[in-house]
Amino acid sequence: MVETEIDEEEVVKFEGKTIYMCCGSCIKAWEKNPEYYLKIGRELKLLPQFKEVSKELQEKLDKIKLMDQRHCPLRPECVVSPASPFVEYEGKKIYFFKERDIERKWKKDPKAAFDKARKAGLLPQFGE
Repeated sequence: MVETEIDEEEVVKFEGKTIYMCCGSCIKAWEKNPEYYLKIGRELKLLPQFKEVSKELQEKLDKIKLMDQRHCPLRPECVVSPASPFVEYEGKKIYFFKERDIERKWKKDPKAAFDKARKAGLLPQFGE
């Protein structure tokens, strides 16, 4: 999550470095796809401890193509990855941070949720 306070007890170790998270959900997301989250975390300047990485790790990161969508449409503070839950909408995938949000929030009124997220700039895969 961005713009969320970290919890010093919620940590992961990666490449010998400590990454502080805000909650267990973020740790689970990280563990599903650490290199993707590292690449996007560097892009968003969330991981200063990884400003410099080994040549081998940089080669792995260079092979990762980031999705156009960076944030969950229902939880904009949450970063999503290709391993995140998703729905198909108008022929494209929309990724969410939590599966339960799809059932509890998205499916209640997909059109309204879509319009709100698109207006907020959270769904770049659908263009301007």
